[in-house]
Amino acid sequence: MNWLQGAIDADLHPMVPGLQALVPYLPPLWRDQIAQRGMEGFDTQAFPPNSPKTVRADWRPAAGPPAATIGQLRDQVLDPWGIARGIITPLYGVQLVFNEDMAQAFTAALNDWTRAEWLDRDPRLAASIVLPMFNPEHAVAEIERLAPDPRFVQAMVLVMGETPLGRRHNWPIFEALVRHDLPLAIHAGSTYRNPVTSLGWPSWYAEDYAANQQAFQSTLASLITEGTFQKFPTLKVVLLESGVSWLPAFLWRLSKTWKGVRFEVPWLQRSPLEIVRENVRLSIQPFDAPDDAETVQRLMDHLGSDEMLLWSSDWPHWQFDGPPRLPPGIGPDLARKICIENARATYSRLSQEALP
Repeated sequence: MNWLQGAIDADLHPMVPGLQALVPYLPPLWRDQIAQRGMEGFDTQAFPPNSPKTVRADWRPAAGPPAATIGQLRDQVLDPWGIARGIITPLYGVQLVFNEDMAQAFTAALNDWTRAEWLDRDPRLAASIVLPMFNPEHAVAEIERLAPDPRFVQAMVLVMGETPLGRRHNWPIFEALVRHDLPLAIHAGSTYRNPVTSLGWPSWYAEDYAANQQAFQSTLASLITEGTFQKFPTLKVVLLESGVSWLPAFLWRLSKTWKGVRFEVPWLQRSPLEIVRENVRLSIQPFDAPDDAETVQRLMDHLGSDEMLLWSSDWPHWQFDGPPRLPPGIGPDLARKICIENARATYSRLSQEALP
């Protein structure tokens, strides 16, 4: 695995061991609310209800919660694989809270927990600013609060929110990100304000997980057609856990449609294909293509760029294909781009560090 030495892991997920872990980072008002409301945590807001955490069996400890300590991350990923930098993005239901003030307080507590319990304990780690997206002013405030800390290298939202992400009421968020040169990470997952499919609620987790691909398509279309990248041409968007193979066919369809009705969006002066190749990046876990070098090469040709893919493990989720590997047919030069150089070009706060 020489190709992995010095790699940047773009998608790590430490898990909050319980709501009490956030208490030290909450104002007194919200500490009291936990007791008065009898709040037990936000893990139960997953779908299907009460579904277990999606953790690989070999990453579950004999005792205690998985992915909950810096020691577990070091022993399972950072040290054995020689990871130079890892970007952590905790997925906890603070973004799902209907009360906007509560969502703001608990999201800020989650970000402060990330900083104190993870960033302060290992210099190899960077992090995402988790955003409370139901109030754009709160989201901007959280960016402004944490952007001075260079260890926060991007902001993160879930792919399925309350409204399409490109809508103009979200533009102050994009403006703040551009001002601080922070990419916007869009991660698989839902706030469950709407069904996860266009036909309604599914029955099984397999449907729910596969529906994320549809959501990434809709979200990307929203950002493009609303003119987000025309207004903010330097904004970088990183799709995390989106898969890869769906993108070329989707862009062909969107670009063909744009050519037919471009009078409707006169601000869109470039093809969606061009916009995505310049402004969008994707993590390669999962890499949802056949395990065949010829097919992988064809997919790379269809993407039309060797700068779009970022390596990730998705620790500790079950989707990880471990042991660490790259798709077949990826040569050493492209491997280095995927594992190191593309991430450094995407995350300006990592770009000035010495190359391994």
